[in-house]
Amino acid sequence: MNKAQLIDAIAADANLTKADAKRALDAFVETTSKALKTGDRVALVGFGSFSVSNRSARTGRNPQTGKEIKIAAKKVVKFKAGSELAGSVQ
Repeated sequence: MNKAQLIDAIAADANLTKADAKRALDAFVETTSKALKTGDRVALVGFGSFSVSNRSARTGRNPQTGKEIKIAAKKVVKFKAGSELAGSVQ
């Protein structure tokens, strides 16, 4: 499902116009991004939680040449599915 399809589904399920659904989705994405940038955790009970984790520097390998390369440390976004979401997928 791409963004346009998600907007259509939200509009249909919530009885909103597509424009309102798009604004709501954009607001959710922007607000979640801002919270993660400041190091906050975003938890939606039953759905899951978004958090930021630090990935340490490590040594990797270039698959084409086999040469060792250094991979820098960085922050990564993680999502952990909630019990309701995990149960509905199985």
